[in-house]
Amino acid sequence: MAEQRWGETRGRGRRDPWQEETRAWRELVAAARRTVAEGLVVGTSGNVSVRIGDTVLVTPSGVPYDRLTPRDVTGVRLDGVQVLGSLVPTSELPMHLAVYRTTDAGAVVHTHAVHATAVSTLVPELPLIHYMAGALGGPVRVAPYATYGSEELAENMLRALAGRSGCLLQNHGAITYGATLDQAYDRTAQLEWMCRLWLTASAVPGLSPALLTPEQLARATERLRGYGQAAQD
Repeated sequence: MAEQRWGETRGRGRRDPWQEETRAWRELVAAARRTVAEGLVVGTSGNVSVRIGDTVLVTPSGVPYDRLTPRDVTGVRLDGVQVLGSLVPTSELPMHLAVYRTTDAGAVVHTHAVHATAVSTLVPELPLIHYMAGALGGPVRVAPYATYGSEELAENMLRALAGRSGCLLQNHGAITYGATLDQAYDRTAQLEWMCRLWLTASAVPGLSPALLTPEQLARATERLRGYGQAAQD
């Protein structure tokens, strides 16, 4: 592998990646550390990536997030060839690249969050416990189990993600994507919260949680499209 030096210009007349990719890497590391701080992963489990042009910056394999520095940037092309850094990319790289190749994602967050993983072992789809499922495109599916880091898992994930921006991975965890890292992370947090909500409601003896109908979810999803502040000129 021909390693590109960090901050090196990629050819005469082309952009210097230093500013954009340095900023993106710092944000990626901050998000990775946040997954640990907020209990979405333990140790070095889970991974985060951001797409900058044709390069995907991704957390490296087996390195505690609090030890990552700006010089540890790890980047690959969409074909998986490493072009930045010397640390080995996450073993879940096939899932990240599959998302970028088939969607307009700008960032991907994968965690082993407890409640999301628990739900993935119980049902083929997260029941419609809350209207925020609409923010992920609809009912959240569970991708069938496959060995971590495998192309089979990436393929199962893509089928579960069809028309969605997040899914659960059976006996494994969850994955979400968004136009930005903030959006991808927020979707991960919302998915974990919905899983926790359903598990909590389902645990009450003798009662079953009320669920939304597809029609109710559709109406809520339509309202969510206009949620938040309008863009300012």
